[in-house]
Amino acid sequence: MTATSHYARYPSLEGRPVVISGGASGIGESLVRELAAQGAKVGFVDLMADRGKALAAELNGTGGTVRFSATDITDTAAYQAAIRAFESAHGPALALLNNAANDRRMEWSTVTPESWDWSIGVNLRHAFFAAQAVIPGMIAAGRGSIINFGSLSWMIMLGNLPAYTASKAAMHGMSRSMARDLGGKGIRVNTLVPGWVMTEKQLTTIVGDAENKMIDAGQALKGRVYPADIARMALFLAADDSQMISGQDFVVDGGWAHA
Repeated sequence: MTATSHYARYPSLEGRPVVISGGASGIGESLVRELAAQGAKVGFVDLMADRGKALAAELNGTGGTVRFSATDITDTAAYQAAIRAFESAHGPALALLNNAANDRRMEWSTVTPESWDWSIGVNLRHAFFAAQAVIPGMIAAGRGSIINFGSLSWMIMLGNLPAYTASKAAMHGMSRSMARDLGGKGIRVNTLVPGWVMTEKQLTTIVGDAENKMIDAGQALKGRVYPADIARMALFLAADDSQMISGQDFVVDGGWAHA
């Protein structure tokens, strides 16, 4: 498999075991495709079993090394078991991409304790326990990269997302704390912050005329942010090229003005 010719090739990713959550669609699918194209050994999880199996089969059919597990990331025991299975097949993960999330809209008055806990589980908790599962292997190797995915949403004060924005803002704090804890072991932890990304879900169910006007007004750059734009930053953070970067936020948002 070869990466797109006019974008960067990262030799350190060749054969590198990588774990990705939410990899069957959207940004996650792009992460899987781009890392497989770099020659990484990719293990990814998602609830969309048919789509995940098809993606893995497609990439393996063109020379990739990709494994898929239909796993619920909110089931911590099952998720950590899936990560151990990837480790048995590919070796200990040296890059973890905590991508999975769900930005279900919730007006503040409709939030229940159950919906709040669900949102925290699908947007934050899984990231820590996935890290907990891969860190021992990274410590043994003396190196590794954990990439937690944040969100522009809380930075630009989007409404009707209280639990989601709370989770995503918390990702930044968790990344910085873990960067301090793990830096001495050679493990770096950063937050990748997508802007308003034109995923299939966004284009089919959310982005209309009003949203396009908001994007045009918010972004400094013309055009739209696509999943591959996010994946290319993730490649850099997963590769050895970023070996002296930790505890930082990398915002890929088309130059959206925010605090």
